[in-house]
Amino acid sequence: MRRARRTLSATVTLAVACTTLTGCFEEPSPHDAVRDFLVGWQTEDYELAAGRTDGDQATVRKALSDAKLELDAASFRFKIKSVTVDGDASKADFRAEVDLGENNPLWEYDGVLPLHLVDGSWKVRWSPSVLHPQLKDGERFAVDITPNPRQPVVDRSGEPLQTDTVLYVAGVYPAQLGDRAEEVVARLSELTDYAQDRLLSRIRSSPPDKFVPLVTFWRTRYQALQSKLGAIPGIKVVPQDQPVNPDAPRQIVGSVSALTPETEQKLGGPQRAGDSVGKSGLQQAYQNYLTGSTETKVITLDLKTGEEAAQLKEWPGRQNVSVKTTLDRGMQTAAEQAVADSDTSSLVVVDKNTGEIRAVATKGMHQEKDALAGKFPAGTAFSVVAADALLKAGVSPKQRLDCPAERTVGGAKFAHAGQTTTGTGGVGGAAGTFQENFAKGCVTALASLARRVKADDLKKSAEAFGVGRQWRLPLKSFSGSFPSLDGDADKAKAIAGQTVQVSPLGMALVGAAVASGTWRPPVLVTEPTSPDPAAETVPRAQPDPVPMDPKVRAALTKMMRAGALGTPAQAGRAPVYGVTATAGNQLTWFVGWQGDLAVAVLSKNYNAGAVAGGFFSALRTSS
Repeated sequence: MRRARRTLSATVTLAVACTTLTGCFEEPSPHDAVRDFLVGWQTEDYELAAGRTDGDQATVRKALSDAKLELDAASFRFKIKSVTVDGDASKADFRAEVDLGENNPLWEYDGVLPLHLVDGSWKVRWSPSVLHPQLKDGERFAVDITPNPRQPVVDRSGEPLQTDTVLYVAGVYPAQLGDRAEEVVARLSELTDYAQDRLLSRIRSSPPDKFVPLVTFWRTRYQALQSKLGAIPGIKVVPQDQPVNPDAPRQIVGSVSALTPETEQKLGGPQRAGDSVGKSGLQQAYQNYLTGSTETKVITLDLKTGEEAAQLKEWPGRQNVSVKTTLDRGMQTAAEQAVADSDTSSLVVVDKNTGEIRAVATKGMHQEKDALAGKFPAGTAFSVVAADALLKAGVSPKQRLDCPAERTVGGAKFAHAGQTTTGTGGVGGAAGTFQENFAKGCVTALASLARRVKADDLKKSAEAFGVGRQWRLPLKSFSGSFPSLDGDADKAKAIAGQTVQVSPLGMALVGAAVASGTWRPPVLVTEPTSPDPAAETVPRAQPDPVPMDPKVRAALTKMMRAGALGTPAQAGRAPVYGVTATAGNQLTWFVGWQGDLAVAVLSKNYNAGAVAGGFFSALRTSS
């Protein structure tokens, strides 16, 4: 498809060029000969072009046709720069533009057409230098391609987050094929569905003594076709190690496949046989950084020796680079251990001071689709955000609040799971403080505070903690959604997290904001600094950090310390801060931190605080 578009473009340009040239030149000058030769070359009307030379017609036609094949060119375009006449001799200077196809660079060079009068007609004085000033008798063009191997995705210390896997690259040495090139590509095309003309043009444009990779296979596919490949004369298979087998977090790092006819057509250049293609995660998001760095040279070859005679042009290609993440292998191992005992859990760990993602682990959930981009009810975990607005509104952590089993606020009914009605009092008939009800996640007590805070203030606190903010991340992610509020019932539902949606990543950032005193957007990749333009997810501009009110943070820190005391989350040497919350449908949350690490855990039919505690404990053991 890509080559077809280029050829069409060249044809349209040619129509304009022909009109221009025809209008400019009149007989009996050499202009007609120059025009006919270049137009014939450009449009592949080699008979027209050859007729305007003094060379053997068949030799000229073949030379022009071979030049296109040897360069694997999608098109030629020419611009006449000047024509000078000196008696019965003339010289035309022209500019050539050669589209080398497959997203390779556009090759531009200046050429010269020497002309002289032959029986009263102007003719191009034929020699190979007509095609290029440095092309000589006994030489041909070739395009020498040298692809660089795929680079790895690495953790924050620079260690690869994948191991090598052997891929099998089938190719040929053109010099060994003789006149069997067409037969070889026909049989290879039948096995692999690669287009015959593309395979053949790669062979014909390459140096004859250099291995030309044509098709890449994974082990299973190669083993299935091994005997059939071996039966094709001239096909060689070269094993090649590539860093494509992902380590944890596997779905964040992403998977890789060998290049196929479909992906080659979709991606275009500079991918070629021997390359691998990212299918998911960071491997897909940074495909053009990790692979596709191809050095391209246009050269001339000595037809007798096959050796390079001259280098006409070189493009080093964009250097492919590793993708450096913020992930920490030790923390990832601890996170994997922490979720192992649950059936359905998601754990995200971020650095409280930077927002950098240190680990993403799941069990029965997807690391990108659920941990980063999942849309889940916040439940009473949202009380961390709501408390920011309530404390600013003047609600004291010591204020007494009832925690009945049921309560109605503005017509909306709320029930506190596991609590029996004790009149108007709290547990055991006595009202607890705001801090105590926050710590145990009493939804009926928290909902009763809806009358104490304005809807706009709740919205501002949600935004300050990143809910609904547009941040920059190379993978799909969800920052949360906050509803419009109209009346006490809506405010109470929001405080209880019933109408707020969040992701584990978003809630980990909430915990990090209280831990550090500043909300910061998430960071997953530190190098390269610019996004891959070919990625499906286009990162947005990163929002600015948002500092918390120091007094509010101090009060909320004490409340979250109370929320973690005596729970399974308290593990390790340092104190743990956080809240364990319910969100309906057997979902539980833990949002909090220990030391510099903030975590959010979402579990189903399992205590999320126990998963958090398991992480802190495993981290202590491994450190």
